[in-house]
This record gives sequence, structure tokens and C-alpha cells, in this order.
Amino acid sequence: MLETRFKVIFLLVVLFAASLPIIAILRGTISTPFEAEPQSAEQNQGGSNPEPASAEEPLEEELVVIPAGPFVFGTNRGGFDEQPERTIYLDQFLIDRYEVTNAQYAAFVKATGHRKSGPPSRYAKNTLRMRGVNQPAVYVSWEDAKAYCEWRGRRLPSEAEWEKAMRGPDGRLWPWGNVEVPNAANWARVDDGFDVAAPVGRVKSDASPYGVMDGAGNVMEWVNDWYLEGAYAAASERNPESPEYGTYKVLRGAAYTSSGSDLRITARSKMMQDFRDETIGFRCAQSSAENGRSSGGVGPEKITGNRSSRGSETRPK
Repeated sequence: MLETRFKVIFLLVVLFAASLPIIAILRGTISTPFEAEPQSAEQNQGGSNPEPASAEEPLEEELVVIPAGPFVFGTNRGGFDEQPERTIYLDQFLIDRYEVTNAQYAAFVKATGHRKSGPPSRYAKNTLRMRGVNQPAVYVSWEDAKAYCEWRGRRLPSEAEWEKAMRGPDGRLWPWGNVEVPNAANWARVDDGFDVAAPVGRVKSDASPYGVMDGAGNVMEWVNDWYLEGAYAAASERNPESPEYGTYKVLRGAAYTSSGSDLRITARSKMMQDFRDETIGFRCAQSSAENGRSSGGVGPEKITGNRSSRGSETRPK
């Protein structure tokens, strides 16, 4: 009798211990660190460059006009999925100069009730250092990014649009040219003063020929397309569209955690569309200045012409 009772008690203890991870998962998906109560000044330490939400004013939203015309798409100097190098044509479009920020995404959440950008609490290693109003919104899935852009009357950029906006028309492999510069973007290679994602636009050298910022580093960015290994070979010569279906969505650009030799602007990554991580953000695009003007409550956006690699600026006519 005693032995049977001991076995029952032992079995209950084992079942309880086995259930703890499940309980943690369920509790972790209810609330995220971004949804928690504000931290005190003493609690909000723990990084070489914490970015308190009150440290600076939110950046004005700004769209850059990318002119119609041909550009070099892909490279024969990269991986198989970056080949072949081709010249294709894109119609004029507009794209955010900066990655979508925490302040902008918070306005979307407040207006729509959409879930906040943040991980389950068990993954919250760096979130206290990533709440700055002008740091990029991270821990957003592809669906979250798509919903935000649609709320703004826009869309996610196509893979080809993203590449042209960051690379320019001349086939360069980095936004600044064809010579890799280790400290020209927020990567993990050098001590650049940023342990996590920098406020958008802070790394001035990471600017495309059109003046679009943070394409090489800071955070990876969702684009609209489904991933296809042979997408560059299959793309049409004018305004290529996403494959009809797929398993993964495309991520472009590198992040502050990136290192190694594959940090070209043509490098492609892929991920399940519901994945969220502290290294992934996004920006929005639209097809023309006439369509898709702001429908959200952040305020009027500024539309500018592109800035050349020499720093000049032209205004759209």
C-alpha cells in the first residue's frame, strides 16, 4: 500500500515538473516586456547606450522618391540565389528613408489595437535597450509589418525595390560603393558604440545613393516577396513581382549582430512569416506620390527627392 502511494506521489511530481515549460510558454505569450509597466531609471540600465523613450523627439516620417529607370539586379560575385546579375527596369516608387521606429509603431498599436512589438518575456534579453523612440521597431512578424504598412496606406517594398533603393542603379555591392568598409554600418564586426540597434539614420555612412538609410546594417528588413532560390533568374525584366507562393518570406539587409563575409547589399535571407526577433524590422513603400498617402494618425509625412552619393538633393517635380 505504501509503495503504491509513493509511486502515485512520484508520478504527480514528474507530471508537474514536465508541465513547467508549457506553463512558461503560455504565460510568456500573454504579456511582453514592451507591454509591461514602465521601468524606473534604476531598472532601465544594462547597456553602453540605453535609449530612454524621452531622450529625443520622434523623427519626422520621410519618404524618398526612387526614380523610374533601369538598375543592376543581383550579382555574379555572390551566392547562387543572388545570380545572375541582370539589368531590369522599375517604375518610380517611394520608400521610407528610415526603418519604421518604435514611436511610429506605437501610434499604430494605439490606433488599431494591434499587438505590440515585443517578444515573450523569456526572450527579452535586450529589450530594455531597444525602446528608444527612434530605434527601429523589432520583434515584428511579416504579418505585423504588412498590417502597419497597410494602416499607413502603403505596402512592403518588393525585393527588387528594396535592392534598388539601397544599391542605386550602378551595381555597387554596398550602399557607399564597391569597397567594403567594416565600420560603415551597424554590424557586429567593430565596436561602433551600439550594442543593439542604433536609432535610425544615426550611422551616416550607411546611406544609399538616394539617401535611404540603414540598408547595410542595423536590423534586417521584411520585404513583400516569397523566397525563391532562383528568383533572380526567373524575374521579369520590368517590375518583377513576388513568386505566387512559398514557405519563407524574404529578409534583406544585415543586422547589428551580423558578421562574416556575406554582408553585400545583394545578400538574401529567408524566414517563416510569423517569426519575430530583435534583429528584424521593416520599412514601407508605395507606388507613387499620388496613391497611398498617410491614413494613420502619426502626422503628415515629408516627401523628398533622392540624394545623390555626393550629398545633393533633388525635389520631385
